[in-house]
Amino acid sequence: MHLRRVVITGMGSISPFGIGVELLFESLLANRSSVRYVPELTRIEGLRTRIAALVPGIDPKEIPRKYRRSMSNMSIYATLASQEAISQGGVTEKELHSGNTGVAIGSTVGSPVATQEFYEEFLPNKSLETTRATFFFQIMNHSCASNVAQVFGISGRMLAPSAACSTGCQAIGYGYEMIAYGKQEMMLCGGADEFHPLTAAVFDILNASSVKYNERPTEAPRPFDRDRDGVVCGEGSGILLLESLDSAKSRNAPIVAEIIGFATLTDPTNIADPNANSIEICIRKALTEAPIAQNEIDYINAHATGTIQGDIAESEAIRRIFGDKTPTSGLKGHLGHTMAASGAIETIATIIMMQRGILIPTLHLDSIDPLCDNIFHFRSRVEKPIRTILKNNFALGGINSCIILRRYEDD
Repeated sequence: MHLRRVVITGMGSISPFGIGVELLFESLLANRSSVRYVPELTRIEGLRTRIAALVPGIDPKEIPRKYRRSMSNMSIYATLASQEAISQGGVTEKELHSGNTGVAIGSTVGSPVATQEFYEEFLPNKSLETTRATFFFQIMNHSCASNVAQVFGISGRMLAPSAACSTGCQAIGYGYEMIAYGKQEMMLCGGADEFHPLTAAVFDILNASSVKYNERPTEAPRPFDRDRDGVVCGEGSGILLLESLDSAKSRNAPIVAEIIGFATLTDPTNIADPNANSIEICIRKALTEAPIAQNEIDYINAHATGTIQGDIAESEAIRRIFGDKTPTSGLKGHLGHTMAASGAIETIATIIMMQRGILIPTLHLDSIDPLCDNIFHFRSRVEKPIRTILKNNFALGGINSCIILRRYEDD
């Protein structure tokens, strides 16, 4: 079957740096950290981590109340990021309402904040008298996708993948496949998550959260570094507007990149620990789909969470395929781990790197762990032409995802 070419024509970001794609990239370029000390975490007994990467400066009232009532923070982030992507892509209301535009936006779970509020009201008296009618729309697993569709009048297909840290990457990949197979002309794709102490607690209980840098929050996390000690949780949303090349050309839309390969698979060997063999297979599957040779990858944006095992497994998988020749870095030292949003926010940043010919190094990579020093790390900004990039994302539950993008060339 002939697959249609799929391009990206719009991007939107709500990140721990704030609102907008331009602020995201400016902050990364300046090697800023978005991680900060969060005093509220001290109230959780047994929770050792005290730091997170939280979204600043959001005004929910930018969204009309009739829509906002059914939203938690994650849906607000997804809506504002979608608005930026739609604006950048120049999509009209008619095109959004046509049925030819769909949504693929996921989160790790429904709103944990709204869920806590419900049970705090319900459990003491086993009463529903104070339960808001809009509660369910905030906690349902497809809350972000549904709320975005409602706000913008999108009537095409809806997907709401939930694969923890692989969610954003999967959503982009599934949107790509939806368009490539002719099921939709456009898709708003990405992920969103809101911070809750239980998110950090998951990693803390697994001994995978950063605890050594509570007094020096801007020094964590530390992907691939010898002194790394785990994840710093964050929040936000990244949304990309995907469409068929024919659609983009007919609209004279600004094409920022083309998607040429995608793979996602399940690793059944361990539900918690990443596996180099499975990561390697996922990367190779994405390369098999893309019409390029592996030596044509100019840059790898790694998942690179800053966990001991995760960084070792990913660097080993990259080494087996690319050796030490392909520049590799991760962005979680700047952003923290924005969970379901991470794949999309980091893909947006990677696309801008490709557009501008600038590679951003891994923040806090002061002393490379010898067990990760088998690939091409770089410590300072690199300026070079970039045509093709690989983006990795891996998740608890054994979910691996990879996307390959290239600079669009009208051939």
